Amino acid sequence: MKIEIEAYREEHLPEMIRIWNEVVEEGIAFPQEELLDARTGKEFFEQQTYNAAAVNADTGEVCGLYILHPNNVGRCGHICNASYAVSSRCRGQHIGKALVSDCLIQGRRLGFTILQFNAVVASNVHARHLYERLGFIQLGTIPKGFRMKDGHYEDICPYYHTL
Repeated sequence: MKIEIEAYREEHLPEMIRIWNEVVEEGIAFPQEELLDARTGKEFFEQQTYNAAAVNADTGEVCGLYILHPNNVGRCGHICNASYAVSSRCRGQHIGKALVSDCLIQGRRLGFTILQFNAVVASNVHARHLYERLGFIQLGTIPKGFRMKDGHYEDICPYYHTL
């Protein structure tokens, strides 16, 4: 499968909403609990500084996405934050690596100097290994910082990467 990372276009929206909701429903990675619908999804994605879709070049299927936005304001506004989602149908094909790599480029292009992840769930070993392979540095551990879908708490690990 040949994946191309494309800047958000409204035609991507239905599949981006589906993929985002899939991760939210899994309840093991994103802090959000509310699912997006057509209206709230459009609002959500349009509020971001930058969105991208991972598209199968052969079929046009959206296989994943990321959102990029400031992590804070004012004197900390140079730090950005991002979230990534890959469709369960397409996982294990290095789409996450393509998304994160593009995000690093776009973050720098948009004038950010640091990309920070606030809440990588400690048990999300695939994401953590990917981030570490790409040069992210773990800042520590926040004990029981994430409530899983089943109600138990897991540690979270903040990460950062200089852009």
